[in-house]
Amino acid sequence: MAAGAPGPVENLVIVGSGPAGYTAAIYAARANLSPVVITGFKDGGIPGGQLMTTTHVENFPGFPDGILGPELMDRIKAQAVRWGTRLVEADADRIDLSQRPFRIEAEGRTIETQAVILATGASANRLGLPSEERFWNAGISACAICDGATPQFRDVELAVVGGGDSACEEAVYLTKYASRVHLIVRGDKLRASKAMADRVLANASIQVHWNRQISDCSGGDWLEAIELRNSVDGSSERLPVRGLFYAIGHTPNTRLVQGQLETDAKGYLITRPGHPETSREGVYAAGDVADAEWRQGITAAGSGCQAALAAERWLTEHDLAVTVSHDPVDPVEVGERVRTAVSDEANFNPEALWQKGSFALRKLYHDSNKPLLVVYTSPTCGPCHVLKPQLKRVLDELGGRALGVEIDIEAEQEIAQQAGVTGTPTVQLFLNKELKQQFKGVKQRSEFKAAIEALL
Repeated sequence: MAAGAPGPVENLVIVGSGPAGYTAAIYAARANLSPVVITGFKDGGIPGGQLMTTTHVENFPGFPDGILGPELMDRIKAQAVRWGTRLVEADADRIDLSQRPFRIEAEGRTIETQAVILATGASANRLGLPSEERFWNAGISACAICDGATPQFRDVELAVVGGGDSACEEAVYLTKYASRVHLIVRGDKLRASKAMADRVLANASIQVHWNRQISDCSGGDWLEAIELRNSVDGSSERLPVRGLFYAIGHTPNTRLVQGQLETDAKGYLITRPGHPETSREGVYAAGDVADAEWRQGITAAGSGCQAALAAERWLTEHDLAVTVSHDPVDPVEVGERVRTAVSDEANFNPEALWQKGSFALRKLYHDSNKPLLVVYTSPTCGPCHVLKPQLKRVLDELGGRALGVEIDIEAEQEIAQQAGVTGTPTVQLFLNKELKQQFKGVKQRSEFKAAIEALL
């Protein structure tokens, strides 16, 4: 498709790629609608939604022992792709619902579509503390699951603010690394499910501070303390901690359709209870973008199913659906994901595009004259799951002119500490033993490619 110019009109475009978006894609693809999913990239969170920043999901049916949030989303995504879903791995920049076909701009191209499912989810809220920006990524994080394993947060006191399931889960998770975890709760009880609340209250490594609000934070180059205010008597206290993790709710990602669809006072899309239709015909909502109450992975997936079925029915009734048959009828099975083996003397390959572990890092750092991407990840880091395929694609496009090594910061903590890694994913670009550039968090694929090409 030429940049900026619309191609053939699509049956259905799904904006968003959490459990709602990908489930909608599965149903639409199996209905031979050949849906397009605009996964999102940075705007409103990362592809895969909030489950990408969750550790063990223990309440999604079919996984009696639980499953890591990123792994669950990897599986749902693979299922959607297997049945013919097409992915646009970019942010939607503009959505025009004023005329049919609807028009969506993403990554410099315009996509026209007969129907739209909005599954854009919700973004994590911030406290807006006076010193928040100063200590963001220098002690303050919105993702304990992504950053908790980094060396700076090990064997020190940490704090989590919030009283719901996410806050409780993060507090329990951080006890693996911290000397003590402080849970800062605004009220006098937890809003979390009974199981999660019981787990927190029974954990000797977690201290709950009731009726407390954070007024500010302080420190030098890194966070050293937070200031707490007692909401009952107004008194203040200083709590020394080296990390502060936010789990204080979310705001629906409806910016792109403001003024085009009806929303409630909090910005959530308005739909009829139990139905996915929005205020505009042919436009449907699924997941947290229209759910201010339940906000569970399973309810998001269920609403994605409803939205796809409703869209299929509407397209058929209006004679707008152009179906595409599957060939073969039963697509090839996905199978289990092949994981990168840790390199050693026996399996190391100096020309391999992507390897893992300190052995490969040492060999390539000292012996290779090609640009080297070193990617620091942790097993539970959802953004890492998003970024790694993008980096592998960049290396593939460069045809072996640059190489990549992945370092698991949990397995190789000392290397991460020496590299000054403060969160995952972190990417460092080397050439001839010299650090040329460092990237923190998920960036556009083009940014990494341009940085490497500048060294070639």
